[in-house]
Amino acid sequence: MSGASGWGLAIDGVVILLYFLVIVGIGLYAGRNNKSLQDFALGGHKIPWWAVLASIVAAETSAATFLGTPAEGFKTRSFAYAQLAIGTVLARIIIAWLFIAPYFRYKVQSIYEFLTIRFGPRTKDTASSIFLLGRVLGIGVRLYLGGVILVVIWRFLFPGAPVTLETYFWGIVFITLVTTFYTAIGGIKAVVWTDLIQACLMLGAVVFALFTILNHIPGGLGEVHRQLSTQDTSMFQTGWDAAKPFGDALRGMLENPYTIMAALIGSTFLTMATHGTDQDMVQRMLTAENVAKSRFSLVLSGLADIPIVLAFLGVGMLLWVRYQVTPDSSLPSAHNEVFAYYIIHEMPVGIRGIIIAGVFATMMGSTSAALNALATAFIRDFYQPYIRPQATEQQSIRAARISTAVFGLLMILVATGAAYTVLETNITIIPLALGVLGYGYGSLLGVFLLGVLTEKRGNDVANVVAMLLGVVAVLFLGKVNLPGVSLHFQPDLHFQPVNWDFGTLMPAWWPAIAWPYYVFIGCTVTFLLAILFPRRESDPAQL
Repeated sequence: MSGASGWGLAIDGVVILLYFLVIVGIGLYAGRNNKSLQDFALGGHKIPWWAVLASIVAAETSAATFLGTPAEGFKTRSFAYAQLAIGTVLARIIIAWLFIAPYFRYKVQSIYEFLTIRFGPRTKDTASSIFLLGRVLGIGVRLYLGGVILVVIWRFLFPGAPVTLETYFWGIVFITLVTTFYTAIGGIKAVVWTDLIQACLMLGAVVFALFTILNHIPGGLGEVHRQLSTQDTSMFQTGWDAAKPFGDALRGMLENPYTIMAALIGSTFLTMATHGTDQDMVQRMLTAENVAKSRFSLVLSGLADIPIVLAFLGVGMLLWVRYQVTPDSSLPSAHNEVFAYYIIHEMPVGIRGIIIAGVFATMMGSTSAALNALATAFIRDFYQPYIRPQATEQQSIRAARISTAVFGLLMILVATGAAYTVLETNITIIPLALGVLGYGYGSLLGVFLLGVLTEKRGNDVANVVAMLLGVVAVLFLGKVNLPGVSLHFQPDLHFQPVNWDFGTLMPAWWPAIAWPYYVFIGCTVTFLLAILFPRRESDPAQL
């Protein structure tokens, strides 16, 4: 390594180190006055709306967005993925006027407490369990990208050195441990204020990346237009092939994740679940001073999604043009690694360090919020009601910090499994990360909609059965094919890929429905089954 490159790496290293010190310092400072679980979970309802807005944006813009969305643009050479943002805006408007007010009115810390008030403890316990499992899996999958950036750095520092699953593992461990440390101490205030910095850094990084990549393309915008003129780059796509018979055309449309129908139906229901029934997102909204400011932050964050996702897709498309015009034999075969490769190898010194810090920022922002939400839900829904009903505030905060660490360890295991799966299949991370949420979140949305839209329907036992059948419906009706790993001990300890194909029991003519529709399927099945049963006299009083 030359002296110049050595100095460049040193400068980048200092920039990244400063970023970590600032983030951890803010996290620790923010948590200095956490004297109750409400302070730890909701920040005393004293967070300004603009900080809540930035926190929501940072949570949505995970590493799966920072590296995964450019991978979608690089792979598809279109803005089709961005049309899903239409559904996110529609969903936020519905959530703002349907869910937010009841959560504030009944002063819940875990939103699943609302289900206890409305139906009873069984519904609450099932919903909270689905959230805990789904969020660990969802964030764990995203954390795999923490390994990606460090693997690309490793290849840059040590050309020719082997890259194994262990290389990804240590990158995942590093990011998770740092994030878990400041989240466990600082609580939701640490999450929101560090998210504000991370959102600003992320937005600045993607804007700079767009201009830098364009500057590195010989011929500039003219060459970009020439290369992309042969591609269907349009944002709005129906997925309908009029040349095929009706049945085949319908099947093709339902199997395509990036269509206008997927945006209006699939993405709307998916966002209603992730932003209305997921403790991770809703907890941020509940830190606002009142209902009106919470609603404003939520809707405005949806409008911000559209230019953000277009920018990230633009990065991927420009990268495709860049490497079409000037091919690079060392370009990674994994689409998820292309943007990271460009950052490490072609960004200017110093700026490169800032953008790498931006990648870390997106991972830490979404992970810290998830850890805090997981801890809050576990303490309010299981620890205080069942494990230690007489717990003091200090005991509850201590338990929340311990559970934060435990959930961090679980995420490391999931992220390592995701890294192995991506290495074996070379799939892009977005469908995997968002698809995982779809398996159970439809059931969550179905039972919450039953709670807010009806007064005398649904009971505590029938709801549990309906929610479980909602999950089953997604797996089978969606013909879900789950990649996974298993441990084998002969002749030595090693991973072996496994495949769970739920589509084998469905008829051949049934479509393998695309992942944006999973929540819609689960929600519909859960709601229609649960609404058949009236409230029993033994169930809690109506709201």
